[in-house]
Amino acid sequence: MSKLLIYYSLSGNGDAVAETLNARGYDVRKVEPKKKPPKAFFLQILAGGFGAGIGRKEPLSDFDADVSAYDTVVIGSPVWNGRLSCPINTVLAQTDLAGKQLTFVLYSGSGAAKKAEMQIAERFPKAEIIHLKEPKTHPEQLDRLAEL
Repeated sequence: MSKLLIYYSLSGNGDAVAETLNARGYDVRKVEPKKKPPKAFFLQILAGGFGAGIGRKEPLSDFDADVSAYDTVVIGSPVWNGRLSCPINTVLAQTDLAGKQLTFVLYSGSGAAKKAEMQIAERFPKAEIIHLKEPKTHPEQLDRLAEL
């Protein structure tokens, strides 16, 4: 069974998830916005949180939306303002995930994201959701990916 992780990482939490899943046989695609985020952390939170709150889609650099060769797709996203990140909104708008075994891995400071969970459930009611609390700082959280 072919498996793919598509993820975005601003602070390194997604990179920790990618490293773990890659070691378990997943192909990995990291998405990068065309426009770099602000350097100041406060401005990153302000801009990202506002954009996520309104469902903004961020233009991506060299994103390959073709997932036809994969049976299982995992989408990794930081949680911004309780919602999926803007780059992942773009991934979801451009990628045909019909018929895929789909899991979302969400990483946040709180380890919970009710609004993001509702976003996912509305569009992908059969998708599994795994919440991780800052896996870069709490690597034991990555053990929760063992079932993937």
